[in-house]
Amino acid sequence: MAPQRIGILHPGAMGVSIAAAAVANGHEVYWASHGRSAQSKERAQQQHLRDAGSIKALCATCQIILSICPPHAAEDVAEEVVGYGFRGLYLDANAIAPQRALRIGQLLDQAGAELVDGGIIGGPAWGPDKTHLHLSGTRAATIATLLATQTLSTHVVSERLGDASSLKMCFAAYTKGSIALLCAIVATAENLGVREALFAQWQSGRDDLSSRAIEQMCGATSKAWRFTGEMREIASTFAEAGQPSGFHEAAAQIYQRIAHFKDAEADIPFDRVLAALAGNDD
Repeated sequence: MAPQRIGILHPGAMGVSIAAAAVANGHEVYWASHGRSAQSKERAQQQHLRDAGSIKALCATCQIILSICPPHAAEDVAEEVVGYGFRGLYLDANAIAPQRALRIGQLLDQAGAELVDGGIIGGPAWGPDKTHLHLSGTRAATIATLLATQTLSTHVVSERLGDASSLKMCFAAYTKGSIALLCAIVATAENLGVREALFAQWQSGRDDLSSRAIEQMCGATSKAWRFTGEMREIASTFAEAGQPSGFHEAAAQIYQRIAHFKDAEADIPFDRVLAALAGNDD
C-alpha cells in the first residue's frame, strides 16, 4: 500500500505503539502536541511522529485518523474530529460497548467520514504475538493492511460495525473482570480478619492463588483509572445483550478505589493497595 498520512489521537502507552507500527510500515504519522503531557511528547519524539500542533491541523493533514483514548472520551474525540471537518477513514480502537461504536459510526457517516471499529487485546505492541487488533466494518481490511507488523497482529472480524468492540468487551469481561473479583475477595477477607487464613488455604492448592492475587492487584494500580470506564462499557454491553450487568458495574467501583494510584512514580506496595481496596487508607 502507498504511504498514507495517518493521525494518532493520542500517543499514550498503547497509542504510541500502534503509531510505531504505522511508521514501521512506511507511513507518515502525525500527532497533536497542544495540551499534551511531557511524557506524550517524549514518546512521540522517540517514535519519530510528526507534530501537527493542533487536532484541527492534524485533521486537515491526515487521510486516516486512529483514536486510542480512555473509553469515556471516545465519543467526544470523534465529535471534535468531525467538528474540524475530517472526512476520511477513522479507526476507533477504544474499549467501548458496541452500541457506542455504532453511535460513533452514525456520527461519522453523517459528516461524510467512515468508521472502522477496533478492539485491542493485549498490552502495548512492542513484542511479537502479544498484541492483537481486531477490526470490523466495510473498510476494516484497509486498516488491517496499514498496521499489521511483527509486533501488531491485525484480524478482520467482519464487515459489521460493532463486532470488534463486542469481541473486546467479551474478552475483557473475563480477563479484567476476574482481577476485580480477586480484589474484592481479598479486601473482604481482610476486613473480616481471615485474609491470612485464606492465603494459607490458597497456598495449599496446586496453584498458589495468593501470589497471583498479589501480583494482579498491584499490577492493576497504574491502569485502574482506565479499567473503571471499561468495566462500565462491559456492563452496558451485557445489558444490551440481555445479560445481568451488575457484576461489571461493581467491578468499576472496585477499580475506582485504586484509580488514584495512576500517577504514582514507583510500584505500589501490596499493603497500600489492600488498604485502598478495603477502605482503610484514610
